[in-house]
Amino acid sequence: MSSAIVISVIVGLIIILLFVGAPVKPMKFIGQATVKLGIGILFLFFFNVFGGMVGLHIPINLFTAVVSGFLGLFGLASLVAIHLFIV
Repeated sequence: MSSAIVISVIVGLIIILLFVGAPVKPMKFIGQATVKLGIGILFLFFFNVFGGMVGLHIPINLFTAVVSGFLGLFGLASLVAIHLFIV
């Protein structure tokens, strides 16, 4: 399949979405999930900055960002507890 066909199909889908409109519910869910993931990354970053002073470090990866983003401070506390007591 040539690249011209792939690009024309993608442009066609974009034009159809512009006229018809994107489905609202999935886009709202994707937007909220992205914001929560960003908040989780910020939680982990600030925890690592301040936790580094006392020797605590939680790696920032997709799993830890999702846990701390969707569960909030309780998720971050559970990650710290797992790090202290299990790992």
